[in-house]
Order: sequence, then C-alpha cells, then structure tokens
Amino acid sequence: MARALRSALLGALAAVLSVIALPGTVFADPAGPTDYLSEIRSVDPATPSIQLEVLGGDSFVQLQAEDGTEVIVIGYQSEDYLWFREDGVVLENQNAPSTYTNDDRFGGGEIPATATADAEPDWREVGSGGRYSWHDHRAHWMQTIRPAGQQVGDQIVEGVIPLVVDGAEVDVTVISTWMPEPSSLPVFGGAAAGLAVAGIAVGALRAGRRWIAIVLPVAVLAVVVGALQYLSLPSETGPRFLWWLLPTVALVAMIVGSIADQRGAHFVTKAAALIAGVQLVVWGVIKRDGLSAALIPTDAPGWLDRLSTASAITGGAALTVLALWTLFAQPSTGGAATAPRVSAATISEG
Repeated sequence: MARALRSALLGALAAVLSVIALPGTVFADPAGPTDYLSEIRSVDPATPSIQLEVLGGDSFVQLQAEDGTEVIVIGYQSEDYLWFREDGVVLENQNAPSTYTNDDRFGGGEIPATATADAEPDWREVGSGGRYSWHDHRAHWMQTIRPAGQQVGDQIVEGVIPLVVDGAEVDVTVISTWMPEPSSLPVFGGAAAGLAVAGIAVGALRAGRRWIAIVLPVAVLAVVVGALQYLSLPSETGPRFLWWLLPTVALVAMIVGSIADQRGAHFVTKAAALIAGVQLVVWGVIKRDGLSAALIPTDAPGWLDRLSTASAITGGAALTVLALWTLFAQPSTGGAATAPRVSAATISEG
C-alpha cells in the first residue's frame, strides 16, 4: 500500500512540474528584474491632462489620460499605434508594426504583412479607464549585453515618445540610467534563515516532535512577497500568477501536513513536505534573477524580495531532501506488527 501511495505521489509531483513548465510559453513578456532605471524626464509642452510613468524599472510605459482627453501614441514608423478615446476606452491598432514589435521586451515580435505604416488602422480594445501600459523601445536599453563604453551611474538611453493630445503634438522624453548592484546581505541572510529553519525542523523530527510547521514562516513570507509582486503590475503587462500560486500551494501543503502530523498520519506529513519543498524551490528559481539585479518589478522592498527568494530556495531544497529521506530512506517505525521471538528453550520444551 505504501509503495502505491509513493508512486502516486511521484506521479502527482511530475504532473505539477509539467504544469509549471507551461506558463513560460503562454504568457506575454512580463516585467522582470533589471539593472536599468527609466524615468520620464519631460513632457513638452506640459500637459496636465495626462500622466506618464515607467513600470518595472524600465519595462513598461504607462499613460493615464483624464476623462474627456483624447491621446494618440505614435509608433516607431510614425503610424497611429494606441488610441486613448475621450470615453476612457483604449484601442490598439492591429495594422501598426509597433503592435507586434512591442510584444517582446527586445522587439523580437514577428510583423505580419498586413501591418504597415500606411495601412488603414484596425482598432481593437485593449484597455479602459483611460489607462494602459506597453513596452516602448524608446524608453529602455534594447540589448542583453552591457552598454559598451558605459559604466554604473551613466545615462545609457534618451528617447522621445511622440503623442498627439487633443490634436496637439506632445513629446515625452525618457531617460534610462545604469543602476548599481544591490547589497548581497539580504541574499545571504535569506539563505541562512532558510537553512536554519530546515535545521530546526530536522532536530524536531529526530526528537519525535511535530516538524513541518517549523518551515511555515518561509512559505508565508513567499506568499506575501509573491502576491505583492503580482498586484504591483497591471494586467496588460502579464504579471505571472506563479508568483503567488506556487508559494500558496506550498503553504496549503504545509498546513495539511501539520494537521496530519498532529493526527499521526506521518506518510501524509512527509508527502506534504515534499510537495511544499518542491513548490518553494521552483518559485525561488523563477525569481532568481532578482537576487542580483538592481531593480525588481514589485512594490515590496527589494531587500525583502531577495531575502524571501533566497530563503525559499535553501529552505525549500532542504525540506525536499528531508521529505525524500523520510519517505524512501528512513525505516518505518509503525504499521506491521513485530513477530514474537522464539527461543531455543521454547523449541526444546515443545
């Protein structure tokens, strides 16, 4: 029976991992950690009916237009790209080359033959409330390599995004600066905390006390940090639901395992620990770029995000190893009855 349960557990874990692998191809290009900070330098002429900011460090430009204001965002080939109507509806021109170039952070989207600068606009609704965010390659560094001849602290980009606001031409100037690396203390502190929590759990297990609940704080912190990151970005930027889903699954598994531990269902406890550990490790690996990047696309403090990521990787890995050991290597102490000893004296008496 135990062997069948273990096989089922491994099958469930394989299914979970296969599902986790899918979203990378389904999602658009969400904001990710970056070393560059883009900022709006000027709006010329000054136009109080619109507000602009850069989200995710340098990933998305967001425009908010007041009610009754019409805005046209001009694309890279001087075509009408986005249309903010006076009623707050935002439309995207499906015949604008910029629509497809902006699908990717580095401009790798394939442009169909129907999308040309002089094509008749084909508008599709993409937003409401007069607000929308998009990749704009005039607002960030477009290479995966470092800027040649530049160093930390230098301005590496200056671009202009042309708009037409209520019929008047408006130029939005954006600059991008190479930011210094973050402190490594949160990473080392988080890694140490994850290992320490796992070590305490090992001690509790060896002493025969409830142990899985000790790792709960690692999962709780990951849920909070993941949810904050998800809620920090508007839906059109493609925030990844895995940012909050994976640690939530880990937290639920730990709660189930803690209840099972109290009731003496030790196999369920071990299985829950394995599931929780895998979820935390995968979550941390997904967010690993933020450990060294200057900026992370979240409203949470950067140090807290890095600390949580590091603790999830080390704590989750240790929990996974511990769960595997208790499931497959540790000898079972319960279940089968012990056969009575038969001594030689007993045999001779018979």
